[in-house]
Amino acid sequence: MLEVHRIFKTYEGKPLLEDISFKVDTGETVCLLGASGSGKSTLLRIIAGLEESDAGFVSFNGMDLTSTPPHLRDFGLVFQDYALFPHLNVNENVAFGLKMRRLPQTEIARRVASSLELVNLTGFGTRKVTDLSGGEQQRVALARALAIQPRLLMFDEPLGALDRTLREGLLNELRTILHHTQIPAIYVTHDQEEAFTLADRILILHDGAILREGTPAGVWSNPGSAYVAKFLGLGNVFEGVVSDERKVETRYGDFTVQCTHKHSKGEKVHLLARPLPAESEANVLQGVVSDIIFQQERFKVTLDTGLYVYIDDAPKVGESILARVKVECLG
Repeated sequence: MLEVHRIFKTYEGKPLLEDISFKVDTGETVCLLGASGSGKSTLLRIIAGLEESDAGFVSFNGMDLTSTPPHLRDFGLVFQDYALFPHLNVNENVAFGLKMRRLPQTEIARRVASSLELVNLTGFGTRKVTDLSGGEQQRVALARALAIQPRLLMFDEPLGALDRTLREGLLNELRTILHHTQIPAIYVTHDQEEAFTLADRILILHDGAILREGTPAGVWSNPGSAYVAKFLGLGNVFEGVVSDERKVETRYGDFTVQCTHKHSKGEKVHLLARPLPAESEANVLQGVVSDIIFQQERFKVTLDTGLYVYIDDAPKVGESILARVKVECLG
């Protein structure tokens, strides 16, 4: 089990990571999800031993890795730019880490063949990596990481250079491989679709801190803060003022809100109005249609208020509409 203990890191005199702690269990895939500059790649480099933290430490199975150099941590890394050797063929690229460990040639050949089979590249061994597509090159990089039989796999935006179709296909294959091998993994991405597809657990980083941690379903159903709700695009986030136990007044109207927090009358709160079917909800958003976009069998309708809803039948621009919404208090 990997454990990250209270990591702190500054960059150019400003805090980049502040008191970061989490665990990765055997067979678990944890996604570090955040916008550019949130510190997720730096955190990955610290775990890999490629960069030092200002405070805190990383351990594996209870052993402090502070003094352990990167090549002795037995962690596999996969990067966005593949980091393949262009003068070596596929077999030689996959075998590189094994040769550095001075394994017998028969064992190297066995592991190379096994790793290429895992990533669906059997028969590609003698091909030049420069002749491969982007998706195939990323598979070679993954095979190289798997060949050393790592204790932990780490991915830093590995699919960022691929087009959507290749990315979706490789993401599903990667999920299957991780489940099959049961190797614990840390996956860094800014793409929430990748995170929610792949992760057993998601950590959302913002300004160097973990704002939300949980299963994909748990994070989606309960974002926990206005920032997370906005970042994930869960719906309309806006402020209101508590008028009584279940009522909140806003510039868009008054809403009846289900809330587990304790608020005083007159207190400001953030609300999330999800653009989802909610027939049982009494809350509605109303306004004049200013824009319409067809998305995933429904229409995303933007109102003159700046808020948006999803509906099944397209209205006309300039038409006044009412739409039922689910309104939640974010605190």
